Amino acid sequence: MNRLARRFRTLPIRARLSMLVAAAVAFAVAAVSVTCWFIVQGKLYDQVDADLKKSAQRPVRMSQAVGLLSVCPQAPSEVTDSESDSDGLRFPNAYYTQLVKADGSFCVSSDSPGTLKTTRDDQAIAKNATSGKGVYRNGVDTSGNDVRVLTIPLLVSQDLGSQPRIYPDVALVSAVSLKNTEKTLNDLALLLLLVSGVGVIGAGAAGLAVARAGLRPVDELTEAVEHVARTEDLSIRIPVEEESDDEIARLSRSFNSMTTSLANSRELQQQLIADAGHELRTPLTSLRTNIELLTRSEETGRPIPPADRKALLASVKAQMTELASLIGDLQELSRSEGQRGERVQVVALQDTVEAALRRAQLRGPELKITADVRPWFVRAEPSALERAIVNILDNAVKFSPEGGTIDVALDRGVLTVRDHGPGIPEDELPHVFDRFWRSPSARALPGSGLGLSIVARTVQQAGGEVTLTRATGGGTVATVRLPGAPTTQPEAGQ
Repeated sequence: MNRLARRFRTLPIRARLSMLVAAAVAFAVAAVSVTCWFIVQGKLYDQVDADLKKSAQRPVRMSQAVGLLSVCPQAPSEVTDSESDSDGLRFPNAYYTQLVKADGSFCVSSDSPGTLKTTRDDQAIAKNATSGKGVYRNGVDTSGNDVRVLTIPLLVSQDLGSQPRIYPDVALVSAVSLKNTEKTLNDLALLLLLVSGVGVIGAGAAGLAVARAGLRPVDELTEAVEHVARTEDLSIRIPVEEESDDEIARLSRSFNSMTTSLANSRELQQQLIADAGHELRTPLTSLRTNIELLTRSEETGRPIPPADRKALLASVKAQMTELASLIGDLQELSRSEGQRGERVQVVALQDTVEAALRRAQLRGPELKITADVRPWFVRAEPSALERAIVNILDNAVKFSPEGGTIDVALDRGVLTVRDHGPGIPEDELPHVFDRFWRSPSARALPGSGLGLSIVARTVQQAGGEVTLTRATGGGTVATVRLPGAPTTQPEAGQ
């Protein structure tokens, strides 16, 4: 059984569906056929019993009963036609008719088509004839033919109009052949078998057709997956009817969404690699040039003037710092959502802002930073949130004029940072959060062009939004809105 179950599970889905449909239909058809056969059998037997009872319960004239009993227990061949005509029991030729005495001897009517085999039940009814009870049974005649038998007490009457009475110690055994009934049941069984076979074969064919039609999208999905695995082509799509909403349609839409997301992810990855390679080329080229100059100076024995050597080393250090910052930004952007979700917790935004303000003050000691920070708690990753706020403040410090002012405010989850620098041109505002994008006016300033991209991603992951706009009177205003609450338990969806 286990081997058959394992073999069944290895079959294709359409074959299993066809077999299951055929098996279900076969079971249903078999149940209906068997039930129908037994119902017809019961109805036929009821009809036979009714006809048999109607014929057997007709009273027999006393003279006929006495005439037949007088020859018991002679064999049927010893009863002559003349005796039958005058004294025999007259029943339709299709019926077996014989009398059974309490001692087991029996007399067969001359017009009976055969002799019945008597049983102890027949003798018991003869002994208790006065009870008036009869019994039906299936039996056989002496030739082995199947018959339906009714044994009842013998009813006799003096003449046609007199009241019948039970003749003591004698039972009337009448029977009818079941040949026609059995033939009808056999023909019905054959017909039901043929209909069941056709039904099962038709159900199997219909199940196969339905399975093929229903699994066609699965075949397309399988071909698409195999195509992607073979060619890594993520542009393939499975056609789906818009109004369809079954499981196959949802699976196809999910596959299309998955391939679209993978294609976009690959495109962004390739773009990130290309942009990172471009951005890394400049500091690496500068580093290589400076290191080659220092190496050549050592190899040729021609020392570089101390001032120039100090400038080269400072340039190398600056390029190394820029490379470290760029690599750190790339690592931050490459982190998956699952890695971030493991570190999310309730964060006091006001403490994060104050820590970022202290770092910003160290980077711009000549600037004046004003802050109005009020309590607000959010769900975010602490280190990523602090890095995002530091990046916003770094931009403000970078573009603020010497001795300028930076205004910082936090009120009910809205953080605003305003500088008084040159501001961002209107045509450049849509690109400020793109990776590696840098304003032409800021190309000479240090930075990787990833700071604001990291800000946008971190804020979006925390469920908020960030915008940069031109400030009235000059400068730029960065606005960050984060959902949360003024208590330590931020409400969901606030």
